[in-house]
Amino acid sequence: MNYSQMAAAARGNMGPWCKACPVCNGRACGSHMPGPGSKGTGTVATRNYDAWQRVCVQMDTIHERFEADTSVGFFGRRLSVPVMIGPLGDVKLHYGDKWEMEAYNSCILQAASEAGSLAWTGDGMVAAIHESAVKDIRKLGGCGVTTIKPWNMETIMEKLELALDAHPTAIAMDIDAAGLPFLRGFEPPAGPKTVEELARVADACHAADTPFVLKGIMTVRGAHKAVAAGADGIVVSNHGGRVQDGVPATADVLPAIANEVGEKVTVLVDGGIRTGLDVFRALALGADACLICRPFAVATYGAGAEGVRDYFAQLGRELADTMEMCGAQTTADINADMLA
Repeated sequence: MNYSQMAAAARGNMGPWCKACPVCNGRACGSHMPGPGSKGTGTVATRNYDAWQRVCVQMDTIHERFEADTSVGFFGRRLSVPVMIGPLGDVKLHYGDKWEMEAYNSCILQAASEAGSLAWTGDGMVAAIHESAVKDIRKLGGCGVTTIKPWNMETIMEKLELALDAHPTAIAMDIDAAGLPFLRGFEPPAGPKTVEELARVADACHAADTPFVLKGIMTVRGAHKAVAAGADGIVVSNHGGRVQDGVPATADVLPAIANEVGEKVTVLVDGGIRTGLDVFRALALGADACLICRPFAVATYGAGAEGVRDYFAQLGRELADTMEMCGAQTTADINADMLA
């Protein structure tokens, strides 16, 4: 199945907010939260999508025949494509009753592994979501990335200890989740963290030989703070517009951040990436790999694990086609000179 077919199959299975559009561009869901929308005006998700469409690639088909290698390294693993499934904290609340969060995580973790990639699991207001995801990652031999929200330090360290015992590929914190409206006034509290507090988390990860990734970096200043805290990777992300209205698109801030810290940390990006062509654009702008979230939720509601595997395959075909048309034999060959 291709993505449009999965979306069509999902429409009868989704909740009232996500419309399972043939192109997931943020326009139909707008500011619906609960639901997959953006905060305030609901325009940031659309801005993310539109920014990638403005990035044009340069064709170059004067080269020897080759079969594009779409694989990329990620903290000791080789991914079949430079795409991983982004984390969700409550799929039932935002997308509909078909999937419970624990079952959704089990599905995407297994399917991503079978596709030669990784899924990132979310952390929600129900402790069982994190606990169940950790168990699944342990069963898969660490094939997954678990995300911990910026709770108070006591809660973070408790969740971290549990997660590290599963030996995941990496531990992430979506530091920008401090702005999620669902977490306002929630116990345990969530909020901003200092460089020193984040360094404590990074040190605990490193003591267990596990990389630490900070998700939610949108400025060069923030990237430098992440490096100072000891992060091994960052995700250039505005949380799909769900934490703050009026912020720039990730594609617009990625080049400056990658140029500044790309040799010090692994640089990932999310936000509006929907096709293999978009993945090419992201790598050409300086990312090492990408996260995609909303479309994988739609694929799962439309066709379960098969939908996840098929969407990975589609992204791989689209990326390989663009690489061949632009003269990039491997993902390492993709660079800014291939952009108009």
